[in-house]
Amino acid sequence: MNDTDIRRFAGLLKSSRSAVFFGGAGVSTESGVKDYRSEDGLYNTVKQYGVPPEVILSHSFFESSPEVFYDFYYKYFLQTSAKPNPAHIALAELESRGILSAVVTQNIDGLHQAAGSRRVFELHGTVYKYHCARCGREFPMERVSELKGGVPRCDTCGGIIKPDVVLYEEPLDEEVITGAVTAIASADLMIIGGTSLAVYPAAGLLRYYRGRDIVLINRSETQYDSRASLVFRDKIGEVMRGAVSLLDE
Repeated sequence: MNDTDIRRFAGLLKSSRSAVFFGGAGVSTESGVKDYRSEDGLYNTVKQYGVPPEVILSHSFFESSPEVFYDFYYKYFLQTSAKPNPAHIALAELESRGILSAVVTQNIDGLHQAAGSRRVFELHGTVYKYHCARCGREFPMERVSELKGGVPRCDTCGGIIKPDVVLYEEPLDEEVITGAVTAIASADLMIIGGTSLAVYPAAGLLRYYRGRDIVLINRSETQYDSRASLVFRDKIGEVMRGAVSLLDE
């Protein structure tokens, strides 16, 4: 990790009063959360289920094959043992210092909130909330996780309980999108981390950024590399922790 670049990053943070963080799966993998989109995850999914994860996580597949959907969902998303890592903690500290105005995340694991971040826009929903697909009754995560397998059903009408996550073929929540766009459009620094920026429409929200500087932290190349003021190929937790540790110098 380049010390000069870390100091430049810290300098950008010190001069910012409305930074926004846009993150993806790479943030949570450092907490041990499985990344089903990785090569190993994708290979294992196709080998086990016969179809890629994008198919399993679609609205039509949820309706036609809820048993398979939930078998996959339990394995990859109900990982309640995951804890916030240094990246989550650093972002929460930046918010408490008045530097970071919002976190816009593609993750559904709630780790940003667990670390202390308060203004979080979860583009793809959350694993902590559920509702009956038939009558709309709401359920907590415990109602689903306690089954440890099988399809959870509503106690009221017998309908299938659905996680409040955005599946393929479903639109993003308009209220969440509006909040995220407003935050990004008013940001004076954009930090992008742990995402290949390949998932749309989420990645498309970055076009609303009008600021000058972009700091990009990702293991692989992205379409925004050429626009970034700083590009890090290191672990996001190490980069964030390193920059935040220099703020008081």
